[in-house]
Amino acid sequence: MLSHISASLSHTSSLTATTAFSLRPSLTSTFRLRPFNYRKLRFSSAASMDGTSPPASVDSISEDLKNQRLEEDNHVVDGVRNAANSDNITPNRVNLKLEELKWDHSFVRELPGDPRTDSIPREVLHSCYTKVSPSAEVDNPQLVAWSDSVAELLDLDAREFERPDFPQIFSGASPLSGGMSYAQCYGGHQFGMWAGQLGDGRAITLGELVNSSGHRWELQLKGAGKTPYSRFADGLAVLRSSIREFLCSEAMHFLGIPTTRALCLVTTGKYVTRDMFYEYVSLICAKHTQLVIGNPKDEPGAVVCRVAPSFLRFGSYQIHASRGKEDLGLVRTLADYTIRHHFPHLENLSKSDSLSFSTGEGDDSVVDLTSNKYAAWAVEVAERTASLIAKWQGVGFTHGVLNTDNMSALGLTIDYGPFGFLDAFDPSYTPNTTDLPGRRYCFANQPDIGLWNIAQFATTLSAAQLINEKESNYAMERYGTKFMDEYQAIMTKKLGLSKYNKQLISDLLKNMAVDKVDYTNFFRLLSNVKADLTIQDDELLVTLKAVLLDIGKERKDAWTSWVKSYIQELSASGISDEERKKSMDSVNPRYILRNYLCQSAIDAAEQGDFEEVRRVLKVMSRPYDEQPGMEKYARLPPAWAYRPGVCMLSCSS
Repeated sequence: MLSHISASLSHTSSLTATTAFSLRPSLTSTFRLRPFNYRKLRFSSAASMDGTSPPASVDSISEDLKNQRLEEDNHVVDGVRNAANSDNITPNRVNLKLEELKWDHSFVRELPGDPRTDSIPREVLHSCYTKVSPSAEVDNPQLVAWSDSVAELLDLDAREFERPDFPQIFSGASPLSGGMSYAQCYGGHQFGMWAGQLGDGRAITLGELVNSSGHRWELQLKGAGKTPYSRFADGLAVLRSSIREFLCSEAMHFLGIPTTRALCLVTTGKYVTRDMFYEYVSLICAKHTQLVIGNPKDEPGAVVCRVAPSFLRFGSYQIHASRGKEDLGLVRTLADYTIRHHFPHLENLSKSDSLSFSTGEGDDSVVDLTSNKYAAWAVEVAERTASLIAKWQGVGFTHGVLNTDNMSALGLTIDYGPFGFLDAFDPSYTPNTTDLPGRRYCFANQPDIGLWNIAQFATTLSAAQLINEKESNYAMERYGTKFMDEYQAIMTKKLGLSKYNKQLISDLLKNMAVDKVDYTNFFRLLSNVKADLTIQDDELLVTLKAVLLDIGKERKDAWTSWVKSYIQELSASGISDEERKKSMDSVNPRYILRNYLCQSAIDAAEQGDFEEVRRVLKVMSRPYDEQPGMEKYARLPPAWAYRPGVCMLSCSS
C-alpha cells in the first residue's frame, strides 16, 4: 500500500523502492523490547486503491474520539485549550509586552526533573528534563527576522520586536521575564539504529505560556548553548541553518502543513566553527565504510526562537523504555501528561460501539479504543503522523532526517535540518548528504519510514504495558489506512479530478520522473489545461511547455497520450474549467521555499543585509496567490543551485 508512490516510480528511479511494510523492527533496533507481529496486520483500505469507496471504519478515528469527550467546553482541561492543530486567534487582539505574557510551566511542574542544573555532558537518568540557562556568548546581537503571525498566537504586541533589548533576550543573553528554562531528555533511532540518550543538545526551552484563547505554547531557543545533552558539541547554531529553519517553519505553516513555528531570528555577533560537509564515517554495511571529508570554517552565529504547543518526540518516551523496568513508569507518567494537556478529548471516554473495531475473527480480535486511552492515543498519533506525511508528499517536501527523535508526538513537522522541496521530480531525492549511501530518508521512502517510526513508538508503549499487541497492530493499520486516504484525496485535488484515478496518477508520476519535471510548477500550470476534447494533438502540450523542457519526439508522444487521457477524465467530471482552476490553484502552490531561495537569503544575510530573508518570508506567507512582481521566486533553480551545500546538506547543518 504505502509503496504505491515509490513502486509506481521504480521503473524510472535508480532507487530500489522500499516495499510497503517491509521495514521490520529488530531486537537490536528496539533496544531488546518485544517486536510486533506485522504478519497479523490487515489493511482495510486496500480496496480504495482502485478508486472504490473505502469501508465506513476508514473515517478518521481521532475525529470520532473527539466527539466522545464529556466536557462541553471544547478541548479544555484545567482551563487550558489544546492548540496542537489550531491557529485560532481571538477576534479582539490582545497585545502584551514580554513582561506580561501568561506563563504556566506545566512540563516542569508536573514531570520529574534532573536534580542537577549544570550543563556538563552526562547521562541523565529518571528525568524528563534538566533546568539549564542559555549560555551562548553574544556581542551586539541583531534581529534578522520575525513573524507577526506567531507574535499574534502568543498575544505578543508586534511593537515588542522594536525593543532595544529584544535581541539580547532572544539570543539568551538576558533572561525572559517569567520564563523557566530547561532542556528536554529524549533518545531515538538514528538511521534505523538505537542511539541511546540524545536530548536537547543545542535547544533550550524558555518556558511555556497560555494565551488569551487558552492555547498552550512553548518558546525554545535553538543555538543557545550547551546542555547536558550536547555530548561533544558546542550547543550553538550558525546563521545559515537558522535562516533555513526560520523560513521553512513559517513557509510550511502557510502551506497548511502542521509544523513548529518560529517567532524570531537573531544573530549573536559571534562566530561558530562549522563544517557543511563535516567529516564522518557512514556505515554502508558491516564490512565497508565511506569517509567523507569536508571543510570547516567560521560562520556567523545565530539563535532562532521556535514555538510549538509541545516539543515532545517519539524519543521522549523511548529513552525511558530503553532503560528497563526502573524507568518504565516514566513512560506512563509522560503519556498521562501528554494526553492531559495535548489530547484532552481522550480523557474519560464513554463507551461507543462506533469505536470498537475488528482486527480479525472472533471476539478476542476486537479493539475498543474507549476502554484504553493509551490505545486511543497511539491510534491518533499514528493518524496524525500519516496525515502529516501525506501532506509532505503532496507538496514535494523531503524532511531528510526522519529519526525517531525528529518525530513529533503531536503530528507536527519538527527539526528542520537538511530539508528540501522537490525541484526536478526524483523519487530517490534526499537533501541529506549523510543519507546518500542508502537514501533511507529519500522522498519516496517517507511513508514507509513513518510506519517504521510508529512501530518504534508502539513498541515503547507496549513495553510500558500501556497497550497490547492487538492495539499496537491496530495503530499501525490505522497509519496505513489514513495515509492512503489522505494521499489519494490530495492527489485527486491536485489534478482537479472528481474521483481518484490510480492509473492516471501513476502514469503521470512515471512521466514526471523520466523527464525530471519541476514538481511545483507542473501542477500549477496543469490547472490551465482545458477540458476540451477537440484540441488538436500538436496543441495539447502548449499549456505545459514551460515545464516540459528538452524532450524528444518519443517523450512528447508519451506526454500527449497522458494529457489526452487527462482531458477525457476532466470532461467526464462536468466541472467547469474556471471552477477547477480555482480549486487546483488553492492546493497547488505557486511558491515554495526552494533551497536556492534560502541560499540567496543566507548569502545576503551573511553580508549584513537581512532584507532578502524578510522578503522571502513575505512571499512564502502567500504561497497559493499570484503575487505580481514576485515571479522570480517561482522560477526554476539556476545551475548553481545544484551544487552541494545548496541542494544537499549534512545532518549537522
